[in-house]
Amino acid sequence: MNAMNANSPETLQMPLRMVQQTISLRTNGKKLHNITRQVEAVLAHSGIRMGLCNVFLRHTSASLIVQENADPDVLADLETFFTKLIPEDASQYRHISEGVDDMPSHIRSTLTKTSETIPIANAKLALGTWQGIFVWEHRNLGHTREVLVHITGC
Repeated sequence: MNAMNANSPETLQMPLRMVQQTISLRTNGKKLHNITRQVEAVLAHSGIRMGLCNVFLRHTSASLIVQENADPDVLADLETFFTKLIPEDASQYRHISEGVDDMPSHIRSTLTKTSETIPIANAKLALGTWQGIFVWEHRNLGHTREVLVHITGC
């Protein structure tokens, strides 16, 4: 196996494998929940050394982001910004049957994402030093969220 650098791509001549596992997460209201370790555990169990890890959140009122994992002020500032950008004001929305926070949570998830794809190199997620994978709960009350982790590689 070649050392990985910008000038010589790493190539493995092995059969392609796929692994899929669901992570269940109980949230406790509006907050960013770091799931990096849970995704890394799925990868470690897979035995895959090189490939892609797709992480998919199976909900429309929460989102999935790759974000700063070192300074909690970054996460607090994101929440503050989104609260100002997307107010919980029932007079602004038609869809209020599930609560005043529901339609704003759908808007938040539309502006962010419900999936992320992270490369795998040397059996590790190729995240940057300060990056983590977060489920961002947009509802005021806690929910059980399902995250599907799909790993393809060799």
